[in-house]
Amino acid sequence: METVYLAGGCLWGVQAFVKTLPGVVSTEAGRANGRTSSLEGEYDGYAECVKTVFDPDAATVENLMGHLFEIIDPYSVNRQGEDVGEKYRTGFYSEDPKHLEQAEAFLKGRCDHERIAVEVRPLENYVKSAETHQDRLDKHPDDYCHIPVNLLNKYKNPL
Repeated sequence: METVYLAGGCLWGVQAFVKTLPGVVSTEAGRANGRTSSLEGEYDGYAECVKTVFDPDAATVENLMGHLFEIIDPYSVNRQGEDVGEKYRTGFYSEDPKHLEQAEAFLKGRCDHERIAVEVRPLENYVKSAETHQDRLDKHPDDYCHIPVNLLNKYKNPL
């Protein structure tokens, strides 16, 4: 299994979407690349993200990036939907340099790559979000989400 961290605005919707993707084994709501070792008080530079564990035989970084682009506005800086602020920036983070190279190649392969605001950076630190944020939209399906419902459910397996 391999792990990447996907930031696409409010983590509630990103987690709800990402956990339904083919090849994704598990997800966890969290914060990446802040300047402190905890989430006490301010966000202090963190990006809301979803820790994504995936099976490399069933999914690739390129697949995951393509899916992320389904739910974000890749040209928007520090904003997705109604959520505004540095913590809502879009990004791809990993401890594996190979993942970062693959994500950069995905971005550069797009005809409008110089306009894209998705940051690709090494994971410097990660803090798991409080339990109330884990699988939030499963527990509270009427909460606000910047991702349209049809996209949230696009890859869900019917029962």
